[in-house]
Amino acid sequence: MDCPDCGAATVTFAVPDGLDEFDEPAAALCTRCLALHSVQESDPNPDFTAVSDAFPTGAAAVPMALAVGLLDSLVLHRETVEMLLERVEQAGTDPLLVIDRLANDPTLDPKTDLATRRRQVAQLRD
Repeated sequence: MDCPDCGAATVTFAVPDGLDEFDEPAAALCTRCLALHSVQESDPNPDFTAVSDAFPTGAAAVPMALAVGLLDSLVLHRETVEMLLERVEQAGTDPLLVIDRLANDPTLDPKTDLATRRRQVAQLRD
């Protein structure tokens, strides 16, 4: 699937149970603008390095992808983003460092100002 916002490729993945923000069983994260979209089908082995080399792998990958995609509406999704970032930490990855690296990745053109969102998320977590 291509991103409806910018036309770039996306990485599709299954959405874990218990996330009320998604009525669909799967989501797609754009490899350029980092927009998150609901989809019907997912890739059983999503490759998040297609987004960026800075993206975590393993258990941290899906919660990080969802959190990054929800940063554009942090006010609406604050609790969910906090919960997702906790899952990323529990998987052994520093989510704020990932956001920093994504914000500085020259191959990305995020629709959200990640540097600003990173500061806001850090303030929420203090």
